[in-house]
Amino acid sequence: MGFFDKINEIRSKITEVESAIYGGKQEYLEIYERNLQLEKEIEQRTMELNLANKRILTLQHIWEMMNSSKPLLSVLDKIVNSIKGELGYMHSVIIRKEHDDNGEFMTIIAQSNNRIIDFLNEKLTPPLHMQRIEYDTEGRFAEALIHKKIVQSNDLRGAISYVIPGLSEENIDNVLSKMSSKSIIIIPIYTRQKPFGWLVVLSSRDTLTDSETDFLSMFAQQVEMAITIADLFDAVKEQAVTDGLTGLYNRRYFEEYLDKEVKRAQRQNQPFSIIGIDLDFLKKINDAYGHAYGDIAIKAVADILKHNARTVDTAARLGGEEFSVILPGVDSKGAMVAAERIRKAIEETPLDTIGHITASIGVGTFLEHSDNIEEIIELTDQAMYQSKRNGRNRVTIAKPASETSWQEVAVHAFIDVLSKHNIPVDKQLSDEICEKLRNSNNQTEPQREILYSIADMMTKIYNPLHAKGAIKSKVQVAVSLAKRFDLSKEEIDKLRVAILLYDIGNLVLPQEILQKAGPLTDDERQHIKEHPVIAAREILKPISYIQDILPIIEHHHENWDGTGYPNRISKDEIPLSSQIILIVDSYFALLEQRAYRSKLSPQEALAEIKKDAGKKWNSTLVNEFVTLIENDMN
Repeated sequence: MGFFDKINEIRSKITEVESAIYGGKQEYLEIYERNLQLEKEIEQRTMELNLANKRILTLQHIWEMMNSSKPLLSVLDKIVNSIKGELGYMHSVIIRKEHDDNGEFMTIIAQSNNRIIDFLNEKLTPPLHMQRIEYDTEGRFAEALIHKKIVQSNDLRGAISYVIPGLSEENIDNVLSKMSSKSIIIIPIYTRQKPFGWLVVLSSRDTLTDSETDFLSMFAQQVEMAITIADLFDAVKEQAVTDGLTGLYNRRYFEEYLDKEVKRAQRQNQPFSIIGIDLDFLKKINDAYGHAYGDIAIKAVADILKHNARTVDTAARLGGEEFSVILPGVDSKGAMVAAERIRKAIEETPLDTIGHITASIGVGTFLEHSDNIEEIIELTDQAMYQSKRNGRNRVTIAKPASETSWQEVAVHAFIDVLSKHNIPVDKQLSDEICEKLRNSNNQTEPQREILYSIADMMTKIYNPLHAKGAIKSKVQVAVSLAKRFDLSKEEIDKLRVAILLYDIGNLVLPQEILQKAGPLTDDERQHIKEHPVIAAREILKPISYIQDILPIIEHHHENWDGTGYPNRISKDEIPLSSQIILIVDSYFALLEQRAYRSKLSPQEALAEIKKDAGKKWNSTLVNEFVTLIENDMN
């Protein structure tokens, strides 16, 4: 091989080496570039995964808040702050679409924490969340709501001018300079297929990706669910505390609110008043025109109370034709003015077919007539029925509590009976009860509650199945029934004492008879019939100051048709108070378990009562009693 041939061979080998090196370099470059691309893809996927996790966490937070018992606005505040903080939106608000007599408008009901909003609120009167935003039926908000689609806009200036039309250009420039947002995103919110409003977010991105659109749609659905659940909860809560016919608060809410008002009044040493209202002649309206017109009259009174009440007042329907209004911070003079205004409004309101209606009204003031709320309720009640007895359609102020003494009569009667050991009650127990009664005026528990608990205790001695609290319920029902027949305050006070004492004769009867599971013999039945006479003529007769109560107790087992005992008198010979005790006692006995039968439901007990109308008791009394109980059940 010649010299040149060797040079060409070497050159060929060098070219091969260079080609190999270059090929390897290209391969390494390709690998390097692929690695860079892979790293970018990994970084992108990681970011997407983190964002997805944040979105899942945000939705989870909403779900947790929906399952909490927090109020709707509190939940919405947390939602808007959640989407802002976890997903990087600059600001978030929830806007509600509303309407009134002046047309449709929008209000901000929740907004995330934001220093720019704080700046705006300093410039605005009223602040942003109290602004009335006019609803533009051609604008972007309408577009989102009508077409149920997400709308994005980069016109932040236009959005600010629309939401806050009174803001100056200078202040708009100031706001925009403080914001790093590039677009506004409007997401429609529907609840139960009806338009509710919008979720609005300010985004640092000027475009909206498909994944972000999907998330915001899902997020809005969770907001919709939160609002729906909260609305349903509020509706159930409202149904629990409001009267279905009138929309006023019911007795349950009235009593709960009254307890709070008492504590406030005691803490601030400030009186408050109660107005008791009883619609006149409801029974005549029902009889003449039907119960539908009676309901119209009841709703008319309710509407008048709503119209005349201050925002701080609480009006309630207590049942039937009875209403009550609590007036915080109002003394008796102010309450009398308010009550007369209500009376006059009721009298002057014409109703179709019925014509004009009237109401009897009573006024009582806490810390003025008494510092015991139970007494205030009773005094107001008595004043209301005094108005009814004096001719109706008038307002009567309550008398001071010192003039009401039925509790004292009952206290002394119990002490007399127990201290003289006229009944077979253990001496130690008798002494303890007497001591509690003697000190009843000095205890925090109301005197009447002490009397009720002692009457329950003594009843349980001869009837172990007696339900605690039944005596109080009997008194309340009996008094309400007595008022339907316009009994005077004096007669109602006698009735109260009689209910506490009427069954005291059972304490001297053989327990094996009272608790016998099988049928009674004639002799045993005769023993049972003796207990009213024992109570009236043997146990209670020596007590001089309750002599006018004894006939009520003695005749509380006489039947309307003359088949009762002990004297077999009939109809109007029987004191009305005795008839009331009989029907009330029979009803509550049916609700209690007995050795010889199971307890009945209220509906079943009323059915049994109705069977004996015209026989055991006056049909009119039965009708009033059934109406009273059914009103309390509704």
